Amino acid sequence: MTTYLLAGGGTAGHVNPLLAVADEIRETEPRAQIVILGTTEGLESRLVPARGYDLLTIPRVPFPRRPNRAALTFVPKYLSAVRQVAGIINRHSVDVVVGFGGYVSAPVYRAAQKTSTPFVIHEANAKPGLANVVGARRTKFVGVAFEGTPLPHSRFVGMPLRKEIAALRTETAGSEAHAHFGLDPSRKTLLVTGGSQGARQINNGIAGAAQKIVDHGFQILHVWGERTEIADPGIDHYSIIAYSDRMDLALSVADAAVSRAGSATVSELTGLGIPTVYVPYPVGNGEQRYNVAGLVAVGGAMLVDDANFTPEWVENNLVPLLGDVSKLNSMAERAAQHGVLDGTQRTLALIHEAIGLS
Repeated sequence: MTTYLLAGGGTAGHVNPLLAVADEIRETEPRAQIVILGTTEGLESRLVPARGYDLLTIPRVPFPRRPNRAALTFVPKYLSAVRQVAGIINRHSVDVVVGFGGYVSAPVYRAAQKTSTPFVIHEANAKPGLANVVGARRTKFVGVAFEGTPLPHSRFVGMPLRKEIAALRTETAGSEAHAHFGLDPSRKTLLVTGGSQGARQINNGIAGAAQKIVDHGFQILHVWGERTEIADPGIDHYSIIAYSDRMDLALSVADAAVSRAGSATVSELTGLGIPTVYVPYPVGNGEQRYNVAGLVAVGGAMLVDDANFTPEWVENNLVPLLGDVSKLNSMAERAAQHGVLDGTQRTLALIHEAIGLS
């Protein structure tokens, strides 16, 4: 019986791949023990128990970015966290540690070293986080979601995806999706999403040009986000919802998409071969732009800066693209060639290799 310690958290980009791997282990190795470690502040505190797993926690210990008061207290807090994780590893007789990034990962990797426990890293972004950059120097088992991610010992495994996405059969799900969202089966569908909280620039750009899109034969399924401030313009074939818990159905009917470029979203759209215009989130360290750089370079997607995504840009660029069947088909084919849907299985195979089970 193998005991796995899976660690990661903070954002959905860290937690969701962790949960995908946990689910795969639970399904394929029913006798295995799964220990999940995170913090009380991150999304893992809600998502992990909701999926039916217990969550162990340690304090959040971010690396200091500049010399200040927090930097002075970092070392003792970090060492304390390492000791806590080492205790968890020993108490649970952990066979392998798997880190998915986030604040919890750095002390986890160090504790694995101190206890001589094999550890595996999965990096979800093309621009890796600091904890994984440091940890990757100390293990040969590093899986990345995007080709060319600059980490030592890295190999491409893809993104561990939710089973309902990885196993999606668009032909059979399409009719259910049309009924679920109230869509017209005779029209092609443009899926628009800026994430669960929404994206104001994407929302404004699409809403301001929605009539033009509809006039060119498409219908729009627009997931506006739960914090939107835009009024529904009341256009036929323009369906607006604040949030969807059935994104698998939404993806099943998407002939094209407009989206942010978070790692999981890019992996889903790419793996399913959906031609997409990506509008990277303009705040942060620019990881979303890196996530789609390789895909754009091979012609599998289009990239536009957030500030440039206006109704005028949509009319002059997106609308002509939607009318170019040959171009959309080419983008779809190149996207599908660039993406994978079996990232969960590839990641678990890497974990098995680390403990000699391959």
